[in-house]
Amino acid sequence: MRIPGPERPEDGGLSAIAAAGGLHRYQLRLHEEYGPVVRFPLPGADTAVSIADPVLLEATAHLDRRPEALFAFLDPLCEAGNLQVLPADEHTPWRRLLLSVLAGRPAHERHFARFTELARELADRWAGQADGEPVELQHELTALSLRMICGFALGGAEPDTDRVVAAFEEVLTEYLGRLYQVPRTDPRSAERAAAALAYLRATVDRVVAAHRSGGRTDRSDLIGALVEAGQSPARIRDTVMVTLLAAHHTTGVAVSWTLHLLGRHLDVADRVAAELDQVLGDRATPEYGDLRRLTYLDMVLKESMRLFPPGPYGARETTEDLVLGRYEIPAGATVFYPFWAVHLNPEHWPEPERFNPERFTPQEGGQAAETRVRPLRDRAPQLRGRRVGHGRGPARPGRPPQAPALSTRAGTRSDTGGTVRALGTGRDPDDGASTGPLSPPRPVRWVRSGRGEAQPRTYPSEHPTG
Repeated sequence: MRIPGPERPEDGGLSAIAAAGGLHRYQLRLHEEYGPVVRFPLPGADTAVSIADPVLLEATAHLDRRPEALFAFLDPLCEAGNLQVLPADEHTPWRRLLLSVLAGRPAHERHFARFTELARELADRWAGQADGEPVELQHELTALSLRMICGFALGGAEPDTDRVVAAFEEVLTEYLGRLYQVPRTDPRSAERAAAALAYLRATVDRVVAAHRSGGRTDRSDLIGALVEAGQSPARIRDTVMVTLLAAHHTTGVAVSWTLHLLGRHLDVADRVAAELDQVLGDRATPEYGDLRRLTYLDMVLKESMRLFPPGPYGARETTEDLVLGRYEIPAGATVFYPFWAVHLNPEHWPEPERFNPERFTPQEGGQAAETRVRPLRDRAPQLRGRRVGHGRGPARPGRPPQAPALSTRAGTRSDTGGTVRALGTGRDPDDGASTGPLSPPRPVRWVRSGRGEAQPRTYPSEHPTG
């Protein structure tokens, strides 16, 4: 059966994507109009198919190749080949090595006190700000995550986190814009991107040079593990570069949206605070062993990532014809995993626009109360197969270590004499503010205000897409 979808326009679909407000929004519209499997035009892809049914996604779990053209925006960051599209014989041992460093309870537990200390410092600084003073929420949290991953896996390196975050944004904005042929409005954008890339490479060089000689110093020593495995100097630099990018961004986005939602749903914030009081008692911050006892906070994090996934989509490429239910996808097609559309699929998520942490209430055996609802990580191939993401260390989105400390100290309770009010979002079930054409939805600012209900206002995004 022919896969339904719109006809291919002369511009390859750019205008339709821009008119929708970005690729993630465009996919939502396509699935609303054409159903769970949609063929759509995409620059750089002869055939692109988006699948919003988690059951049908199971049939693509074996796909292992990523479309090179779609990930070409990362090419400038890598010297020895784009790490996102490495052939399997190179990717598999590289991935195993990363997981050996970033996964594992002993290393996480050993570093947890430092994670908590960094989160407390940030929360205390927020608490000391005057009422009405805005907080650049996502910027602050991505910088915090970057400090954490540097302390965990990169030998305690202390780069200028604000400048690193800004440099990544500059580079990715430029090269994503080139990939999707976005008209350039700033004639100096290429020059700024080149300078930002040079700064990032110099930062990576400093991090690698500062590594202690004598081999691997700790299980979580990423550079030492790469040296020990005989990786080339260029591959080591590439891995450090991609780790700096990947490890801070997804966690910063996940915690940003979680705090944003707590600011809008004070009843949920009160339940989080009550659970923290019960588990922690008189202690101001949690210990590693407390994380498993913070079940309601875990439910809140999962529901936040359902509504606002840190990465809005993934992609693979078919190497042979693929039968998907009643449809046949040809070899060489780009298969999209539109996580946002999957998470808002009403066939699998009742009242999908509603923020409802109780969807993830654990029952005996660890299953969600709504048996039809399962976190996408249980289904989506990008989180399961041979190319599973390597962000499964302390900064993985599943249970960010910042969340408990920030929740205890950031003043989200309604009984503290003040609230945290959200100012502007990229997308919210109750807020129609728009985002850029390439980026996932994201909150922009918080502001401390006097006691009362959270009252979000539209605040125009001041960050470029990335």
